[in-house]
Amino acid sequence: MELARQIYRLTRAFPAAEQYGLTAQMRRCAISVPANIAEGAARQSKKEFVQFLYIAKGSLSELDTYIELTQQLEYGRDPEALSAISQLMEDEDRMLSGLVRRNKRRDVEVQSSNHSMNHTHE
Repeated sequence: MELARQIYRLTRAFPAAEQYGLTAQMRRCAISVPANIAEGAARQSKKEFVQFLYIAKGSLSELDTYIELTQQLEYGRDPEALSAISQLMEDEDRMLSGLVRRNKRRDVEVQSSNHSMNHTHE
């Protein structure tokens, strides 16, 4: 959620003309990351959770593109804020990658265990 807060703070200073453009897109992406993690965690299977983690990673990548554009348009005039946002994005990407790996491994272990149990009962 910290990333979303930082994006909201950053975009407050964007030109009014960007309210329905870049500002809205960046905010939507930033809040999409934790929202997809939460929605995926509420799902019934690890496979569904992993799918939502991938969607969150996609939103993070999309946000990265908008950050790049922000810098090119010189909207983000606070280099420290942009640096902090970049660090948060890197941290979240690592966390998401770790969650994907862990949950894919658990899903494989469960499938393998179920497969073994099916064969022992035959």
